[in-house]
This record gives sequence, C-alpha cells and structure tokens, in this order.
Amino acid sequence: MPKSSARSLPSLSIRIDLAGDARIGPGKIQLLENIEACGSISAAGRAMDMSYKRAWDLVDEINHICRQAAVERQTGGKNGGGATLTAFGTTLVARYRKIERAAASAARKELVALRSEIGRGKKRPG
Repeated sequence: MPKSSARSLPSLSIRIDLAGDARIGPGKIQLLENIEACGSISAAGRAMDMSYKRAWDLVDEINHICRQAAVERQTGGKNGGGATLTAFGTTLVARYRKIERAAASAARKELVALRSEIGRGKKRPG
C-alpha cells in the first residue's frame, strides 16, 4: 500500500494471471477481505465504492475461476443475510498476501534504487 511520505518506497501491485483470461489481483482480494470484515457482500462493496451487483459479479467470478466457493452466503435471520469467507476463501487471501509480501521483499533492493534514481531527477517547473 503506497504511503504519502516522499521518501517511501515505490510499491508493487501483484496480479496473478491464471488460465485464459482469469485473474486474481488486489481488488478481488480486497473485496474478499472486506466481506470477511463487514459480514456482507453489499457492505464490502460499499466500502470499495462499488454496487452490490458489481461486488456479487466479482465474487461469482472468483468462485468460477477457482472452481470452488470463496464466499458463503448466509440467508435470513433477524438482521437479514450476510456472507463470510469459506476455508478456501481464507486460504486464497492468505496465499495472495504471502505472494505479495515475498515479491515486495525480493524487489526491495531494486525499489530502493528506483526511489533514489527518481529522487535525483530534475524537477519540472510547475
């Protein structure tokens, strides 16, 4: 996640390309994390400024890509329905975040060099 400090490192964004046009990336993973935190697909979508339909379409896409459910919907109850991650969904998020940390760690030296090189550039007149 980028920091506001001028001296912070450039950051990586990891997208995993699977078979065909299937992809898992930061947006889908953030949606899954939000579903777990918020307890519903609609609240998770709102937290990301997306419609329920868009959030549901992404959940459906994740389930289709992975050929198993990452999200389990809960219906009814006093406060209506909700959603939570399945064991697979929790594993998917954890594995993605582990890949992300490993990539950032492997690239750290080059990111530091890049920050230094960018910092040496001439500033353009405003």
